[in-house]
Amino acid sequence: MGDQNPGAGEADGRRPQQKPGELPPGYDGLAEAKRLLRSIRAGALATLGPDGFPFASLVNVATDFDGAPILLLSGLSGHTKHLLADRRASLLLAETGKGDPLAHPRLSVTGEAIRCEDETRRAGLKARFLARHPKSALYADFGDFSFWWLEMARANLNGGFARAAEYTAEQLRTDTSQSAALLALEADALEHMNADHAQAVQLYATSLLGEAQGRWRATGIDPDGLDLAAGERTARLAFPHRVNDGAGLSQLLAELATQARRSQI
Repeated sequence: MGDQNPGAGEADGRRPQQKPGELPPGYDGLAEAKRLLRSIRAGALATLGPDGFPFASLVNVATDFDGAPILLLSGLSGHTKHLLADRRASLLLAETGKGDPLAHPRLSVTGEAIRCEDETRRAGLKARFLARHPKSALYADFGDFSFWWLEMARANLNGGFARAAEYTAEQLRTDTSQSAALLALEADALEHMNADHAQAVQLYATSLLGEAQGRWRATGIDPDGLDLAAGERTARLAFPHRVNDGAGLSQLLAELATQARRSQI
């Protein structure tokens, strides 16, 4: 199968013939790309070594409010040394499961990796990263570790056969220019949801997203959706419309909880 052109092959009477770069009707490639960006918790980071050859390694991944991938990297790692010399990088985020690995969707994000030097921003990146990877708190403050983000340039989606598309950073990125109020209350909102509305969080995962039962908790909020996790599992609840402040968030979450409860009847 492979990462082939979505128009490859001939019509066989069962699958409509498509033009190159054309997605099948009813398939929202951009929504799938955003879901993968927000929900995959580890990926293959490709950097360029001093010899010009690509170098791939496995890294944990979270996302900033706008969707930019966040990385926690050791200065002793080869990929970190490469990025200090050449910021160009690519990150493969692949969903896994039973059957042929190439039948599952994956997203390749290309851009430049930026090391965070500002303490205020570092605190924000750290909070979102540790919400997704709490065990990383053991070494996040070691002197040789630093937080980076990937300044996205473009992304390539392969959702399986005949489901390939390329998106710009602008298409993939979440606009946060009008969302300062929402971003400021994220930490308090997450604590409140997980402490006082744990049942609703469970319903978001199981009833709205079809996830298996587990100790689901909210790990991140942004204008476009809610990030969820249960142990090693992650999920993304995309909002039906953007929210930019606390009032809008509360109203929408209440509506989604009602919708989830009705679906159980």
